[in-house]
Amino acid sequence: MNFDKEFISRVFPNDVLVSDVIPHNPSFSIDSRTIQKGDIFVALQGCVHDGHDFVYDAIKKGAAGIIIQHDRRDLLSKIPKEQIQTLFVLVVYDTLQALFECARAWRAQFSYPVVAVTGSLGKTSTKERISHILKEYGMPHLVSRANQNTRIGVALNILRMRTEHHAAIYEVATGNRGDIALIADILRPTTAVVTSIGHQHMEELGSLQDIAHEKRSIFKYFSEDSIGVICGDQALLSSVSYGHPMIKFGSKSTNQIQMRKVSIVGDTIHFVLKIYQEKYTITLKQTHEGTIQNVLAATAIAHILQVPNDVIVKAIQKPISIPGRFEYCTMKNNKGILINDTYNANPEGVKVALATLENIESTAKKIVVLGDMKGLGRHYAPFWHRQIGRFLRKVQSLKKLILVGTDVQWTKKTLPMELPVSMVGSWQEAVEVLKKDLDTEALVLVKGSRSLHLENLVNEFTVFDQPGERKQVWHQ
Repeated sequence: MNFDKEFISRVFPNDVLVSDVIPHNPSFSIDSRTIQKGDIFVALQGCVHDGHDFVYDAIKKGAAGIIIQHDRRDLLSKIPKEQIQTLFVLVVYDTLQALFECARAWRAQFSYPVVAVTGSLGKTSTKERISHILKEYGMPHLVSRANQNTRIGVALNILRMRTEHHAAIYEVATGNRGDIALIADILRPTTAVVTSIGHQHMEELGSLQDIAHEKRSIFKYFSEDSIGVICGDQALLSSVSYGHPMIKFGSKSTNQIQMRKVSIVGDTIHFVLKIYQEKYTITLKQTHEGTIQNVLAATAIAHILQVPNDVIVKAIQKPISIPGRFEYCTMKNNKGILINDTYNANPEGVKVALATLENIESTAKKIVVLGDMKGLGRHYAPFWHRQIGRFLRKVQSLKKLILVGTDVQWTKKTLPMELPVSMVGSWQEAVEVLKKDLDTEALVLVKGSRSLHLENLVNEFTVFDQPGERKQVWHQ
């Protein structure tokens, strides 16, 4: 299972291998800014940038090879022949399709379990919790990087699969109808989990039923012995007939993986975990109720991977940190705590975050910086933003609200009359407003869709132990 001449000739029989100096155990990159020494750079033509324009940059930064298109072969004339002879150079007709075909062929060489994680909420958190359990168990495995969950991202991570792994865990996302089926065709997962169905990508996908159909397509290429995992509390998932075995998780008694007797005391969540007929008392150093669903989903996958229950129970109670997902951070000048929940936002996620903030026992001044929820579509956006305004009436401990964006104008219309609110158009303006509200110790929740770049506001107010590593207080 090597990336060698035999593999290349089989996958690219009609393409031109200009130079066959193949790096040992290579990784692949499509971004010259982050490329690592020894990577093979795949020059993709995007809507804004063409990767061929950055081929020379990639080589200067230590790329061991390049894959370019036939219509850009002229690029090679500007590279000294002696340098070309030290590189791997493959010329193909379509670099994007070449990447997909390479990933498909590479994936086909491995027989160990391949897990796909998709859903409207909790994909990354569930993926990382599965990885955390497997680390506790001592199972060598691959986990996809960060949020590389598109077809291109999944393909790049497939090419990281190695024989020393015993399993591979991938996050899978969608932006348009049919995306997940295309990813599943390349990835061919042996098991997969749909964490939840929520109001996300409605402009592209339509109704909740359409979203559920899109998420369920992760099972499209399952064989009869593949096992799927779904949230059994959601009828859009549990009421469907599947042609393969299913494990359900949630609070209902019909689920094989159940949570019971949930209680929140201080900064901890307590509940009873039931794995089929076995019961365990669980304590999470966490207040975000959505964490329980992620834990249940990860437990189901770990059970399928034959991780012993005692290892699962031990691992899920250990705290983990996931940047941008209800991440507790230290604020500068001892102004308090900032909760960074800026990775994304939909109605279900915002409501859970706000309810969690309400349940946190604190004498600090509670402030919420709340941005637009994108992806709802122009027909649905006003309704759901108004719903959030109504939901804020339940957050009685909230002392100040800062709304960021344009759609949040609808939220402002349904807010409780007594709640102080400021409305701004950008994260920069929100920074200036928040500065004025930090006259005392504060507990600040920042939540909004990624397009608003509220993570920049988080960076303005939080402390870094060292470059790139934010100082955290609690962990998920």
